[in-house]
Amino acid sequence: MAADIRYQMRVDGLACPYCAYGIEKKLKAIPGVEQVEVDLDRGLVMVRAKEGTELTEPDMRTLFRDAGFTFRSMKVLAP
Repeated sequence: MAADIRYQMRVDGLACPYCAYGIEKKLKAIPGVEQVEVDLDRGLVMVRAKEGTELTEPDMRTLFRDAGFTFRSMKVLAP
């Protein structure tokens, strides 16, 4: 059975539920992204994607910048 990929991203500027909704919508539009969770208090965005889905730092930096946020870092979490 294929394992999903989990990403954790640190983002500055996420301050309200509306911000979280906008980011969730943008990330879920990426093929293979199955789940998005936003932790406003900690400035974290967690993404679960199908195996083979690759989210790159440059792409995520652009996505968050275009949405008005500052992308800080991204790491892949163990399944």
